[in-house]
Amino acid sequence: MLQINPNPSNDVAVLTERIVQEVNRAIVGKTEVLYKMVAAFLSGGHILLEDYPGLAKTLIANCFADVLGMSFRRIQFTPDLLPGDITGGYVYDKERNQFVLRQGPVFAQFVLADEINRASPRTQSALLEAMQERQVTIEGETMKLPQPFMVIATQNPIEYEGTFPLPEAQLDRFIIKLSIGYPSAEEEKKIVQRRRERKQDNHHLEVVASVADFLDMQQKVEEVFVDEDIEQYLVNIVTKTRTHNQVAVGASPRGTLALLKMSRAWAAIQGRAFVLPDDVKIFIKPALTHRLILRPDLWSVPNAADRILTEILQSVPVPVIQDKN
Repeated sequence: MLQINPNPSNDVAVLTERIVQEVNRAIVGKTEVLYKMVAAFLSGGHILLEDYPGLAKTLIANCFADVLGMSFRRIQFTPDLLPGDITGGYVYDKERNQFVLRQGPVFAQFVLADEINRASPRTQSALLEAMQERQVTIEGETMKLPQPFMVIATQNPIEYEGTFPLPEAQLDRFIIKLSIGYPSAEEEKKIVQRRRERKQDNHHLEVVASVADFLDMQQKVEEVFVDEDIEQYLVNIVTKTRTHNQVAVGASPRGTLALLKMSRAWAAIQGRAFVLPDDVKIFIKPALTHRLILRPDLWSVPNAADRILTEILQSVPVPVIQDKN
């Protein structure tokens, strides 16, 4: 039986609410997505946003950087982009008569990789070391990236001409994959009204949490209690993806760890110091969909991975919770 502990602090929940409320001044009607993105950031993970153009993917990334007071760089991925355009490199300085390092845009706390699938696999791979080890190696010299370091990558799901699908190794580096979705008619009207009242395109948001606050929030997430039954629950779910008859390659152990991290962050955001089965369920699809390689006959079937994960979730027994009190 699951044992749960009382919550000693809800600082993470309070600060997260402030962060999301401030971002909501620029983003209309996407509160749930914003909370999930904060959970990913608190887990130290990177996010892949896949959705149609014009749905504020870039704006959301910029808003989070502004609200958290972090450095932000945007990289527009194109077919002619080179790895050095991301990492930087050594250039000759005539005045000093020596080679000096010019850091690339990857040396920022928030990095937006816009339309990441438009660059060649060689260029995409320039992000692999940065995303996993939080460091970059240039000319044999390894340099640490700023902390915290988070990548938000975007891609268009309907335009494939001139694109290069992300390799599985890089997809696995994203802790979750999300879609923004179109606003409702009422929400879109509110977007229009806000733009008219603002009288400019730019949004001016306040910094509501410092970098030190954010790092402290990340540390508190690491203290969230996870019962052994919960651990077994998420392991059982991921293991099922490897034996399903419609899945060619299931989720890796990195997917299991993604579920663990996301569920702990979500529990903290909800003001709890312990993980519930529902915390795990929320992130089954965001954390695992992009990690599954389906059988070839399902490649063209819409939402096939979502359907398979729903089936797996329904087949795995849910742990029973027992309150100590």
